[in-house]
Amino acid sequence: MKDLKLIAQQMTSKGKGILAADESTPTCSKRFEALGIKSTESARNEYRSTLLLTEEIEHYISGVILFEETFYQSIKGTNNPIPKYLKQKNILTGIKVDKGAKILANHNSEKITEGLDNLRDRLKIYKSNGADFAKWRAVITIGQDMPSEACLHANAHALARYASLCQENGLVPIVEPEVLMDGNHSIETCFQTTEKALQAVFYELNLLNVDLEAIVLKPNMVLPGNLSNESIDNHQIAEMTFQVLKKNVPEKVPGIAFLSGGQNSDEAAERLNLLNKLYIDKPWNLTFSYGRALQQDALFCFSKGDILGVKTALISRAKMNCLASLGQIIN
Repeated sequence: MKDLKLIAQQMTSKGKGILAADESTPTCSKRFEALGIKSTESARNEYRSTLLLTEEIEHYISGVILFEETFYQSIKGTNNPIPKYLKQKNILTGIKVDKGAKILANHNSEKITEGLDNLRDRLKIYKSNGADFAKWRAVITIGQDMPSEACLHANAHALARYASLCQENGLVPIVEPEVLMDGNHSIETCFQTTEKALQAVFYELNLLNVDLEAIVLKPNMVLPGNLSNESIDNHQIAEMTFQVLKKNVPEKVPGIAFLSGGQNSDEAAERLNLLNKLYIDKPWNLTFSYGRALQQDALFCFSKGDILGVKTALISRAKMNCLASLGQIIN
């Protein structure tokens, strides 16, 4: 387990974060088509290869989460498999292993993440092909009578089973219980729900003997619902986010890499910066594992055929978030 602890520390090391480039094909296609890009396997490969070919990316990015399609591809125009290329740049390779959130039977529109079937065998194959870590996302919806105890328990249990299988097979699990921003709920409701979700997750992780020193937690920040009329400043968001983590995340967890979860690129960086500026003495490193908040500008450039722009946009966002992970953005 010693190697896994070192990998978890490397994933969330000071001044670096994780690029989430693991959008499923339907999600990636939706984002492509919104900008007029035809979503083909070749186009997705070209876009992601362009991101990964960005010079000096390794100074700011510790690891990249890939979708299975990308994991088995080579860098566009070469015979260099993407995991091997990342290793050459001293970047860790991650793989999204869940099969997506589906409706939880008998529970309104709540979701349960599937993908435990054959997971042990799949992990062995990913490991042998160069993966260092994996990712599994659970989705928690806030709404009338939601989340239910059943939804919290089922998702926490699945996350823990996934995490224990990862560690058994030599991969660090990213544990991602995402309380969604969607809805008109208050920031206080988000705080309470995030607390319940974290408590359920760590209860199940302990139950299944998961080594907490060899995981990375990927939580949401505490935010009001995107349809609420609450106007909350970034200081309060940072304070409530830190409090929920301090109360519910064991100190032995090496690092916490936030998801951006619907925040725009600037908000995600500014709030991470404040967290690191306000709370210097904390048990775990606080960094980022952003998808859209790192890629939005880059994808727009790609839609215009501006390849240099893609790389410039990505490195600019990566640098900004690395400064944020050190609390060093000057407003």
